Amino acid sequence: MSVPEVVVHRDGDLLAAATAARLLTALVDAQAARGTASLVLTGGRTGIAVLEQVRSSPARDAVDWSRVDLWWGDERFLPSGHPERNETQAREALLDHVPAARAHVVEPSDGRFGDDPEAAAAAYAEELGSAPEFDVCLLGVGEEGHVASVFPDSPAVRERDLTVVAVRDCPKPPPTRVSLTLSTIRASREVWLMTTGAAKAAAVATGLGGAPEADLPAAGAVGRSRTLWLLDTAAAAKLP
Repeated sequence: MSVPEVVVHRDGDLLAAATAARLLTALVDAQAARGTASLVLTGGRTGIAVLEQVRSSPARDAVDWSRVDLWWGDERFLPSGHPERNETQAREALLDHVPAARAHVVEPSDGRFGDDPEAAAAAYAEELGSAPEFDVCLLGVGEEGHVASVFPDSPAVRERDLTVVAVRDCPKPPPTRVSLTLSTIRASREVWLMTTGAAKAAAVATGLGGAPEADLPAAGAVGRSRTLWLLDTAAAAKLP
């Protein structure tokens, strides 16, 4: 596993623009090396801002989007098209504006399995396969250090066998979600943790300081070849 690297940008807007440029390069390089690219998307303000920057980039069409497999690190278990679903936000920000990528979505709460997040998680795990591998996994970091929907001191953070889990009684609304586990996230070649704002500074410092992943899940989000913490100056304020 890789040693975390830190990149600090002046503010959130610059972070989103720089990350979009970095992401486009990574996808082009992956397609040049292997013919396809595999990307894990995240929701949240920064994650969606990155997708909006990708959409508006002159380099957007350097990527063959028909040869990109898109996954989600987590999904809010809500009806299809709900504005709080990460899929809905990603489609509005980017996916509806590029040639059809291979988007692997988590079943919604009004989908094939109805109101059964465990069945939706099992189906997503089956779609991932037994040995998932991603070129880049994008993650946000919460104030308490969660990534995807893996929260501190939760069943999800202690899961060792499953690749995808249902999350109930989530401390942030909506309470029911489907999430990749940390072991699945660690199957990524590169993991990029993106966060902004002074409210995240303590979690960033703790995560980079070697905290146990059960206490701060972001500390356990590590890529096989590279781990990047992409921060603005406020989020980096408590680093040494």
